[in-house]
Amino acid sequence: MEGHTSSITELAIVVVGALGCGLVMRRFRQPILLGYILAGAVLGPSGFGFVENREQIQLLAELGVLMLLFFIGMELNLRDFRAVWKVAVLTTAFQIVVAFLGMYLLGRLLDWPLTLTVVVAFVVALSSTAVAIKMLEEIGEKRTRVGYVTIGILIAQDLAVIPMILIIGAFHGEGGIGTLAILKIAISIVFLGLMIAYLGKRKRVRLPFSKGIGRANDLTPLAGLGFCFGAAAVSGVLGLSASYGAFLAGLVIGNSTIRRAMIHYTAPIQAVLLMVFFLTIGLLIDVAYIWANLGTVVMLVFFVAVLKTALNIGLMRALGETWPRAFLSAVLLAQLGEFSFILAAQGLAVAAIDWESHRLLVAVTVLSLMMSPVWLEAARRLHRIALLGITSGRETLRLTIGPEALALDRSRGLVFAWLARRRRPGAKAAGKAAAD
Repeated sequence: MEGHTSSITELAIVVVGALGCGLVMRRFRQPILLGYILAGAVLGPSGFGFVENREQIQLLAELGVLMLLFFIGMELNLRDFRAVWKVAVLTTAFQIVVAFLGMYLLGRLLDWPLTLTVVVAFVVALSSTAVAIKMLEEIGEKRTRVGYVTIGILIAQDLAVIPMILIIGAFHGEGGIGTLAILKIAISIVFLGLMIAYLGKRKRVRLPFSKGIGRANDLTPLAGLGFCFGAAAVSGVLGLSASYGAFLAGLVIGNSTIRRAMIHYTAPIQAVLLMVFFLTIGLLIDVAYIWANLGTVVMLVFFVAVLKTALNIGLMRALGETWPRAFLSAVLLAQLGEFSFILAAQGLAVAAIDWESHRLLVAVTVLSLMMSPVWLEAARRLHRIALLGITSGRETLRLTIGPEALALDRSRGLVFAWLARRRRPGAKAAGKAAAD
């Protein structure tokens, strides 16, 4: 009974902490997932140590990953994607190829095994769907050409995650990948492509029992979980990734007649499980490790942002996008993504990477996500200076840090005014005492 009470206490602390950090992030107009990661870091072994046994919530975190892929499949609008598919697919393909070539050259210099090279390349190639869409909403570009192209690239990256998971899952330590595994991956990718092509041409697929499920509100969320976890289990039995099955199930339901009801009734379940997943990421953060390697981590975050921005600008300009659109979209895609955590964890699970590499990837990904809004604002201001052709140091400083300097000056004025009001009663009392 005492152990049960302790578990309930830990659960209460986790939920309240995640809620509090989520509210703080929303107050500062940041993606809520950053709040969940922050809650995990604060409550975990690197923080106050309220949650020490990570295994208790690991299963829920794994279910959260399956629900994430299930939802991405459901929300994938294949008809809208077809409008920007050329730019999206080619940009994503070149991102992956360039990331692999860059990591391969770096791996040759540092004597990395091929498995580590592949995992790091996949991690670096991806961007965050949640963070990028949040920033698009904040700057009012979600319904513009920039928004459509950016979201199209994010969708293409989400589709590319499935083969990535299959490839990493087929690794056996540093020994690489076997012929049978390559055959399974090839068949899986071909089947996924055929499924997308088929569903993209159909309006809505009518599934068995869809009428009964759609009319029974109590059964709809249960049916969603059954489709998600059932397909994941079948995929696992066939020797494929469970994530692959969950994504395929979401893709089918997302193009069926029960799509809207399924998204509506399973969204709260997905939100809770995703909270657990990102909280688990926070639990993995080693604050002492980041502090001890702060220079390395910050430098890697900066280089990733600069190189991804430059690469994406070049790719989108080559594919016909205008400079302003290519620049803004590239800056929005400069961070690492939430799937980077999943790929790094998959690599660690099959011994494709070691624990030290995993810690570094998690640290760089977390800081990259947190720095995304700052990088966007800084890049837009520098871009404005370049377009205006400003060479004056004073004017450059005004456009670069002017808003922050103005806000700081206002804050200083408020503080001085508050101190002045605090002093007045004391001064009056002192004057009255002297007169007496």
